[in-house]
Amino acid sequence: MARRIVVRVPASSANLGPGFDSFAAAIGMHLRLEVEEAGSFAVETDLTIARDRRNLVVRAFSELASPERFCFRIRSEIPLSGGLGSSAAAHVAGLVAAAELLGAGDADLLDHATRLEGHPDNAAAALLGGFVICADDGATRFTPPDGLEAVVVVPGKPVRTKAARAALPAEVPMADAVFNTAHGALLALGLAQGDLELVARGLDDRLHQPRREHLYPQSMELVRRAPALGALGATISGAGPTVLVWCRAAETEAVTAALETEAAGWAQVLPAPFEAAGARASVL
Repeated sequence: MARRIVVRVPASSANLGPGFDSFAAAIGMHLRLEVEEAGSFAVETDLTIARDRRNLVVRAFSELASPERFCFRIRSEIPLSGGLGSSAAAHVAGLVAAAELLGAGDADLLDHATRLEGHPDNAAAALLGGFVICADDGATRFTPPDGLEAVVVVPGKPVRTKAARAALPAEVPMADAVFNTAHGALLALGLAQGDLELVARGLDDRLHQPRREHLYPQSMELVRRAPALGALGATISGAGPTVLVWCRAAETEAVTAALETEAAGWAQVLPAPFEAAGARASVL
C-alpha cells in the first residue's frame, strides 16, 4: 500500500518585541502538507511557490530522505511574506513528513530546521507550538496563558528580509541592551504567570524595531497606537512589516474593529490566536 501522510504546521511570530532572534510564538494559521508515495516526484499547489526541487518543503524533506518517489501537495493560510514564518512552516513540514514516513524519529528536527532557516526562533515555534525562548542551540517551550489573544495586521507592501537585516548595526548602546534584557524578562515572566499587565509592560523594544522603522513607518505608527485602540500592545512580527497586536480575550473584537479602520487601504486585519500545538502528523 502506498504511504501517505498529512502534516499540519502553524505560522509563527518571532522577536515578540524585546526578544530579538530568541523569542517566538506559534500562531493559529496553518500550512497543510500531504505527502504520498506516488512513484515519481511532483509538487501540487495553488500557491505562488516553486514546484520543483527548490521548493522549501522538498528541500527540507531531502535533508532526511530522497523526494524522488513522492508527490507533495501543499496548501497554506500563512501569508508568504510579512514575517509570519511561512518559510519555517514549510521547512518544518518537510522535515516532519520525512521523519514520520521514513522512520527517522530520532532525527534532531529543530537542528535541521535551524540550519535551513539560519536561526531557531520561527522554526522552534512551528515545531513545538506555544511560546518558545531559544538559547544555547535549543528551545524552551511554554503554553500560552489563558485570556491572551492576538490579531495581525498584514500590509500589502512587503519588506525584504535582507533589507531588514541590513538596517541593524553590528553594535548597540549598552542602555538599549539593558532595556531589552529587562523588558524581555518582564514579558517572559508575564507569559509564564499569566499576568497580562506584565505582558503589556514587556512588549517594548529598542534593538530592532526603531532601527527598521524607515522600512515600515505605517506599521511602527500602529505599534505605538495599539494601546490607545484597546490592545495590550503590539510588536513587529519577525522582520516585518506585519504587526502582531496583543489583546485581552474580552477586548479582541473591539480591537479588531478599531484595527480595520486604522488599516483601511494599506493592510489586511486577520485573527491570529496563539497556538498551543506545534507541527502534527497523521498517517492516512
